[in-house]
Amino acid sequence: MNKKDLYFSIAIDGGSASGKTTGSKIIAKKFEFKLLSSGKLYRYLALKILKNKGKYNSSFVKRVAKNITLKKLNTNKLYESRVTNLASIIAQKKHVRASLKKFQIDFLKKYKKVLIEGRDIQSKIMPNADLKIFFQCSIREKAKRRLKEFKSLNKNITLKQVEKALKLRDFNDRNRKESPLIFVKGAVLVDTTDLSKKQMERKLIKLV
Repeated sequence: MNKKDLYFSIAIDGGSASGKTTGSKIIAKKFEFKLLSSGKLYRYLALKILKNKGKYNSSFVKRVAKNITLKKLNTNKLYESRVTNLASIIAQKKHVRASLKKFQIDFLKKYKKVLIEGRDIQSKIMPNADLKIFFQCSIREKAKRRLKEFKSLNKNITLKQVEKALKLRDFNDRNRKESPLIFVKGAVLVDTTDLSKKQMERKLIKLV
């Protein structure tokens, strides 16, 4: 059988700035996987809610979710600070996660080689994935990585403030009632604290 004919699925989870998005892109490019970053779905919904003057209900969420396409998810507007803040809030809603789950399940069925990354992929979206990878990184290193990004929004922000923000985000992700961030049995742990991008690339390629 030709390698391109193989069916293979990879589920990647991890906290903020743990390296999961960078790692996912490395794998997808090297092995020609179709990649979906689930966080973009929540950001896209948040953007649509803001355009709707902050108003939304279950039917609005379902309508938006039904019309999402990969092309629509490819916009820098998803990374505006107000979108990021609202996305974190609505991600805790049960009806929101249920509506966006359908898009992810349909995405899985559409392609032979597929990779989805996020915070509840292994437990809720792809429990039977062929490979599950969980990314982690020390809070100090994560803060260093995100400092430059935060500086673009607030030039006076400090490393300590970024650390605090990331700790809060990780705490909320791990302790939310709906689809918390957890390390599932059978997943491979990848700690990126002391890894350069090149080292991480070699490790992931070998793993896959």
